[in-house]
Amino acid sequence: MDIEKPWYSSRTIWASIITVASAGAAAFGVPVDAVDGAMLTDTVLQAVAAISGLVAIFGRLAATTRIK
Repeated sequence: MDIEKPWYSSRTIWASIITVASAGAAAFGVPVDAVDGAMLTDTVLQAVAAISGLVAIFGRLAATTRIK
């Protein structure tokens, strides 16, 4: 593995987080049987991408220095 990427762009990390969250929710009695893990992972990744795009746009608009 020579290519590096940030942890938050890893599908494996997000799938693991969702698995842990689902197991924790089930332990507290929240029904999670109907949740499709793969679809939830894709939805979370899309939300993260959208949020990071918005943060980049607002960050650039709020910046006080120019880009060279």
